Amino acid sequence: MSDEKPAAKAPAAQPKSPAPAAVRLESVLSKRGYLSFAVLLALSVAIVPILNGLPPDSALHLPDYLVTLFGKFFCFATVAVAMDLLWGYAGILSLGHGVFFALGGYAMGMYLMLAIGDAGVYRSKLPDFMVFLDWKELPWFWKPFDNFLVACLAAMLVPGLLAYCFGFFAFRSRIRGVYFSIITQALTFALMLLFFRNETALGGNNGLTNFKEIYGYSLHEQGTKLMLYMLSAAGLFVAFLIARFVTTSKAGRVLRAIRDEESRTMFAGYNPTNYKLFVYTLSAVICGFAGALYVPQVGIINPSELQPSNSIEMAIWVAVGGRGSLIGAPIGAFVVNGAKSWFTVAMPEFWLYVLGALFIAVTLFLPQGLVGALERVRVKK
Repeated sequence: MSDEKPAAKAPAAQPKSPAPAAVRLESVLSKRGYLSFAVLLALSVAIVPILNGLPPDSALHLPDYLVTLFGKFFCFATVAVAMDLLWGYAGILSLGHGVFFALGGYAMGMYLMLAIGDAGVYRSKLPDFMVFLDWKELPWFWKPFDNFLVACLAAMLVPGLLAYCFGFFAFRSRIRGVYFSIITQALTFALMLLFFRNETALGGNNGLTNFKEIYGYSLHEQGTKLMLYMLSAAGLFVAFLIARFVTTSKAGRVLRAIRDEESRTMFAGYNPTNYKLFVYTLSAVICGFAGALYVPQVGIINPSELQPSNSIEMAIWVAVGGRGSLIGAPIGAFVVNGAKSWFTVAMPEFWLYVLGALFIAVTLFLPQGLVGALERVRVKK
């Protein structure tokens, strides 16, 4: 018998664990999706004014109300990008982003109310609702808003400051997960009740409305509506570039690490509180910016924008489009709001059921949202 020992078998190669679905989706989309997004955005900016300028009897004529509607959709898409930056990349689900959107809207609404001047119903330099409530002079915090630049800055700084203060205490207290979602929704509800009060000097239940002009341009003119539409599209593009820059930077990699393993990230020497506070504040600033563009187009801002259901819808936009992809968020905003516009006219009593069913279907069958489903179809081909 031979004393030779049989050669030991080489250990079998261990299969590599697949990357998380969101990471795989993001890597695929980064190759071609962002260019496609920029091209589609440029085409929408170029085509809509052309169609709107056609004669009204033309079959391709785009009515003014659709220009305004699409402008609103661009504002919602900007909010969706901000939500995706926070929820998709940092894992922080906020159900109170309607607050920041509304604050930006109120800042711009205050400027628009003062721009009316003495062309209001009561022919007074005070806003009509203040005359009706027997206010004798303009409140001190209204006075700076007669300047357009101040209003634009306040639309971003006020939501950012509130987010920073709120997030500072919440994140330092290590409130996260569903508990953070609950307290953000509580914040939304509390501010909604506050803004309903006439003592706030913000119009109470009726809010701010009956706007006439913005920066000297009549809000009822076709050219102004087109200008606001294109500014909304440009705002979405800028927000997307900012979010893209953050997510591809070192800070973005740390945010994803916090999303996946916050404790391990902390033990690696990073302070999750600072990163979460940064992305939460930035997300609020983007929402305030979108709110400032939204108000001149719809012609009103009131406490109904603060109702908790609006903030929940913002999360649904991101979930439907595809969380953690940046591109999916604006797609989800367009799809959901397009369906809402149609259902609220054709079958208004069924819209909430459709919205709930859509969210459940996406959660169960399309965890990566619409962009994930489209990518899987492309790969199978």
